[in-house]
Amino acid sequence: MHASFVELEPHTHNLEPSNPLVILMNSNMTLSALTTLTGLDVFDYLDKEVSIPVVDGLQAQGDLIVIPFSLLANIVTPLPWTRSVDVPLSGVELLRSAAGGNPHSLVADVGECAWSTPVKDARGLALGVLDTQVTAYLIHPEHGATGIAPGRYVIGRQQERGVGRARGARGAVMLVAD
Repeated sequence: MHASFVELEPHTHNLEPSNPLVILMNSNMTLSALTTLTGLDVFDYLDKEVSIPVVDGLQAQGDLIVIPFSLLANIVTPLPWTRSVDVPLSGVELLRSAAGGNPHSLVADVGECAWSTPVKDARGLALGVLDTQVTAYLIHPEHGATGIAPGRYVIGRQQERGVGRARGARGAVMLVAD
């Protein structure tokens, strides 16, 4: 992984199972196991023994949306100051929810996942680009966790149409706030 970059080229690296610092998260992870590994917690009302789904396509968690990069490759581009950081097991906070103040955190095995931000997005919604060689997870205290299959994704804010006439007959477009 690289500490910084100019192009949004997919990051590649080798898995080293012999490295004792690599904890291999897998696609059969439970919420209990994930919170134990990362030190991040979720609310007590969530079933911690549930298996976390892993998706290789479009998915949403509260006010965030994960979109395969290929669908937005002509819209999302790097800026001259875009930087990539390795995603630690303890997580990178992507967004703190507007309504409740709870963070959406991205977690992955050490050295196997890069988060690149900021990026230019003609829609103004992208927070950054995720490149992962292993299953990565989004975790949120209220929503639990979702798994992101290996690949390249744009993670950004969701929009919704409100009611009313603020922007024409269909209603105002606003960011989702969970």
